[in-house]
Amino acid sequence: MTKKAQLPASMEFYKDNTKLKWIILAVSVLISAGSIYYTNILVEQLKGREKQQVDLIAKALEYVINEDYSTNVVFVIQEIINKNNSIPIILVNDTGEVVQVRNIKIDSSQAKTKVKQQLQKELTSMSLVYEPILIELKDATKNNEVFERQKLYYKNSFLLTQLIAFPYIQLSVLAIFGFISYLAFNYSRTAEQNQVWVGLAKETAHQLGTPLSSLMAWVEVLRDDPDIKNKGIVDELDKDVRKLRVVTERFSSIGSTPVLKDENIYQLINNVVGYLQPRVSSKINFEVYTLSETIRARVHPPLFEWVVENLCKNAVDAMGNSGTIAIKILRGSDQKVFIDISDTGKGIPKTMVPNVFKPGFTTKKRGWGLGLALAKRIIEMYHEGRIFVKASEENLGTTFRIELKST
Repeated sequence: MTKKAQLPASMEFYKDNTKLKWIILAVSVLISAGSIYYTNILVEQLKGREKQQVDLIAKALEYVINEDYSTNVVFVIQEIINKNNSIPIILVNDTGEVVQVRNIKIDSSQAKTKVKQQLQKELTSMSLVYEPILIELKDATKNNEVFERQKLYYKNSFLLTQLIAFPYIQLSVLAIFGFISYLAFNYSRTAEQNQVWVGLAKETAHQLGTPLSSLMAWVEVLRDDPDIKNKGIVDELDKDVRKLRVVTERFSSIGSTPVLKDENIYQLINNVVGYLQPRVSSKINFEVYTLSETIRARVHPPLFEWVVENLCKNAVDAMGNSGTIAIKILRGSDQKVFIDISDTGKGIPKTMVPNVFKPGFTTKKRGWGLGLALAKRIIEMYHEGRIFVKASEENLGTTFRIELKST
């Protein structure tokens, strides 16, 4: 039985970090919710205290008006009414005329009509927040008969307003912090992965150097052998050696900024097809279509051929022993070149399409799922192009599209 290949440690690290990201998000939400809940408790307590203070002010006003002037009245005025320097209040009589205003900024240099309009706006806003407190004025000489009813309007103090807004400000700050942390986390993860793959690629290229040099020498030895050189074996070996040299150059290019050149795309794709055709099943048919064999684009040939070869090999795996790989080269608008690579394979389920370019994704029993991730990096980072799944239907096939800048 074939065992499924295990992901390398860096891929496991990638998956673990994805889980860790959701854990951090959940903890952040819990912290935010707890902060809002606790702050709301404090707000309600402070609201109650301010309501009690306003009630006390109202009672004091009743006391001042209804009682004879004495030392106690002076105490009430100085220690209760005048001590309110934070809660905005407006006292109006039963005709709606403003009797007293405290802790509201009013520009006394304005015309009386504008001041009146400002106070009316304040009264409207206050009534939307809290119900006014009724103050009954009584006549002590007439058996405490109520002769006037005044209303005391008030709203939250600046301190209470700050406290109400605080949890939302805190949540916003926390969200911004979380977003910045997420970006930093992703950047650090990507940087670490890049270092791993760049180091692995360059070490692979270095390790290939010695046996490649030896193979090149052996090809020359075999070429001089009269019993072998006329059988075509040496030519095929020479092609594989040249291919190894190209692969080595590809791995050496990873991590470095490749130099893009104006190249004939049709010719480069034919190079890939010409190499792959004799090395896959004879029942796999390659077809290359183009309206012009002179379409050119700025590419790095070894890396671009690597991408095309990788897509074609994936198509071969998807089709099995037989099928057709169709490659279409099109000239698009806005100085773009499109390369569509289609197969008649098993297709990709729609739920998996968004994940095909993620490191570690694979539908095969063997492999690490790095081919398409590297292809995306090569096309989008090095060539400033795009690569994506243009279409895919199960049991019908898949089409990948590569977009490049034309010259």
